Amino acid sequence: MSKEFSRLLRPKSIAVIGGGAWCQQVIQQSQLMGYAGDIWPVHPKAAELAGHKAYAQLEDLPSAPDAAFVGINRHATIEAVQILSEMGSGGAVCFASGFSEAVAEDDMGGDLQSELIKAAGSMPILGPNCYGFINALDGALLWPDQHGAVPVERGVAILTQSSNISINLTMQRRALPIAYMVTCGNMAQTSQAEIAAALVDDPRVTAVGLHIEGFKDIREWEALAVKAFEKDVSLIALKVGASEQAQAATVSHTASLAGSDAGAQALLNRLGIPRLKSLPEFLETLKLLHCYGPLTGANIASISCSGGEASLIADMAVGTGLSFPKLSQDKETRLRDALGPMVALNNPLDYHTYVWRDEAAMARAWAGMTGDDIDLTISIVDYPTTDLTDWACATNAALKVREETGARFAVAATLPELLPEDVAQTLMAGEVVPFMGLSETLAATRAAGQICAPSHEPICLPGDLEAKRILTEADAKQALAEHGLRVPQNRSVRSAEEAQCATHEMNAPFAVKGVGLAHKSEHAAVRLGVQASDVPKVATEIGTDEILIEEMISGTVAELLVGVVRDPAHGFVLTLGAGGVLTEILRDTTSLLIPTTPDEIRGALGALKIAPLLAGYRGQPAADMDEIIAAVLAVQNYVVHNADTLSEVEINPLLCTPTRAVAVDALIRKA
Repeated sequence: MSKEFSRLLRPKSIAVIGGGAWCQQVIQQSQLMGYAGDIWPVHPKAAELAGHKAYAQLEDLPSAPDAAFVGINRHATIEAVQILSEMGSGGAVCFASGFSEAVAEDDMGGDLQSELIKAAGSMPILGPNCYGFINALDGALLWPDQHGAVPVERGVAILTQSSNISINLTMQRRALPIAYMVTCGNMAQTSQAEIAAALVDDPRVTAVGLHIEGFKDIREWEALAVKAFEKDVSLIALKVGASEQAQAATVSHTASLAGSDAGAQALLNRLGIPRLKSLPEFLETLKLLHCYGPLTGANIASISCSGGEASLIADMAVGTGLSFPKLSQDKETRLRDALGPMVALNNPLDYHTYVWRDEAAMARAWAGMTGDDIDLTISIVDYPTTDLTDWACATNAALKVREETGARFAVAATLPELLPEDVAQTLMAGEVVPFMGLSETLAATRAAGQICAPSHEPICLPGDLEAKRILTEADAKQALAEHGLRVPQNRSVRSAEEAQCATHEMNAPFAVKGVGLAHKSEHAAVRLGVQASDVPKVATEIGTDEILIEEMISGTVAELLVGVVRDPAHGFVLTLGAGGVLTEILRDTTSLLIPTTPDEIRGALGALKIAPLLAGYRGQPAADMDEIIAAVLAVQNYVVHNADTLSEVEINPLLCTPTRAVAVDALIRKA
């Protein structure tokens, strides 16, 4: 991370260049937030702007500003940025549009953005086409519009590629303390990963939420993930959009199954960054991380005064990876003491309303659901929209549990509107997480338990050569075999006579295949179980110029797909899944990035729906997992050694037996 962002993001002086309504808003918003530094408007004609003395030109300023909001047209922006850079300013927000985002309508946009980058030099800029940022810690707002941020002493940072989404997020009424709201715009010169790394450097930032449309420099993201983990600052992502993958001539099942999003998901997994699906989940996760940081596991406890809510959260948690541990003897003893004999003790727990309004008894009961084996205890409380008086006991009981036990505790409303903002603020001040919405509660809890150390092994990045040739199956198998992959005994022949001779050198039965077809089964160009005497006839019927004859593999437990696709945005995506005729039907796949490890491969295989087949289903023999992993590693070894020219590799199927893993079909596409 070569750029220095501290002056830009935490400025002691701000220059506002331009005199329109947008620029006046920048001055007013900083004043309203209590900014204590200098504000210097720059305008060639005005004597003052928003109550501050105006300077006719940048050169007239008392000194080089730490941060500048450039609110003038795109051509003048370039000139202003160059002057700021030459002055030694700390950085600038470029508000103007009409740069690279407008290339489709204006041929000048791309050239102007290049000029802007050159003008900035080493001075960091946000944008262009960018709303700038809000620093609610120091009251510095290079922000030209209204917002919902308030001063905070510590809180989360949110970094988006959409100015409109950022405005909406500042308007949240969920008691989330937002320390920074930063927009990236076109990211002409500074990347999202670079900005996030600068935010992580502020010790007042508790977590960073990233709204990501695409990854630019993978190495920067790897460095960010390592830095954030070492500083104990959690990262989460809301990833949208699809990467551009150069798959116009895709020939493998792998590419069509994996899709562009598989690489993004595999990258986030590798970086240890959980991915959320919606803005509400995103915000609720940040609240949890602000209070407690990452969770160490996925064990939760739920307590509510209604059996309906207990059943609801139990059902909603199915498939999330969260679990409700059985109550320990110690918990049962504490709960029985607090609730008496009339309550059936379970997790989730319906404690009825016997202790309602008795804050001390409620706190004892709720505390009874905490413990070292519970990562988060959730009390489901829906506050009425009419009279809240009778619900004060719930708020106070939750605060009492947190204060007396130190346990991670949350109050969750089944609907977002049933937890008033002032109550949420009170809970948050007492380090109790105020969750708004039950589905969001579960998503946030699961995400907080998925944060982990990023891989320290750099991702294998692909070359940029265009793939133009497909290796024959025989050549592909030979190439992979040289890197350790098991393949059947085989011979390539070009006539019935050669086919007959080949049968004398191998053991029947045989698989006879046409060569030169991407999907041979669709052309009836694969015949299995062929006896030696029938091979010449079958080869003639298939009719391709070249025929591949190979020994059949017996004792198959399961068939796997092992494929790799070159993804320019994320690296090489390794896809593992159900193979053979089930590939397209089940679409049972999982993806990793290369290079990966034996343990990660084993975990990925265990996550497949067909994992029971590999483990030995209903008394059937199990596949040799070590052999399967060795086969995957052999494919990976080939990819790493051919990264500059490779586009696709696919083994389908990899036949898995109790003693071997053999590739009976292989495809390679490369430059």
